[in-house]
Amino acid sequence: MKEGDRGIGRAWNLYKMGGLTPAIASMFGAPGAQQMAFIRHAAKEQRKQSALDLPLMELETVVFDLETTGFYPENGDEILSIGGVLMRGPELMEAQQFYRLVNPRRRVPRHIVELTGITNEMAAHGEDLVQALSDFMAFIGKRVLIAHASGHDKQFLGAALWRTSKVRLTHRVLDTMMVAKWLEPNRDSYGLDELLESNGVPITRRHHALEDAIMTAKLWQRYLHRIAARNIVTLGDLYAYLSRH
Repeated sequence: MKEGDRGIGRAWNLYKMGGLTPAIASMFGAPGAQQMAFIRHAAKEQRKQSALDLPLMELETVVFDLETTGFYPENGDEILSIGGVLMRGPELMEAQQFYRLVNPRRRVPRHIVELTGITNEMAAHGEDLVQALSDFMAFIGKRVLIAHASGHDKQFLGAALWRTSKVRLTHRVLDTMMVAKWLEPNRDSYGLDELLESNGVPITRRHHALEDAIMTAKLWQRYLHRIAARNIVTLGDLYAYLSRH
């Protein structure tokens, strides 16, 4: 196959996924343009759908986690890795996983290297941020996102989407820490390690984006069955209960 034919085929695939803009960008070879266009298209499509009326036991979600170089994206901290796993209700679809190592374009602080195991050499071979975000948006589609202590992850994901593509994070994000505080109101700690241990979820490798996402998904499994036992059926029902606590 000639290079021109491959380019046209790639453009046709992008057209089917994301519309005319990413297809045109692909044909002209604009670096990062097709990824940005796809991200914008995905954000626009997400705004059209509400998941509030869907039964929790049938709801498709993506449980995700980010590792970052620090805590403050506005001060130059960057995403180091993105991990996610697909769930359908309580079913963990372990074959449907996502993991990307991201090049932060800056030095990884020593304490972050020690915490995550991601060295500067490893990070230097990671994907460009816009490509990793485009891949992640394609993976999650219109699904609801789940994360533990989600404020950190939403802050970095939102900042990265805006900086690369000038779009906001429009997906609903359900926080397992909030769910834990509602289901287990008298705990001393709501850290992920403590919740995993008390709910019988084996701790494998912490501070690895994919491993943390899988462990959080298994925690959500346990919580989902407890939520169903309280006759809470839809995502909207759950949000209503969480808003009262």
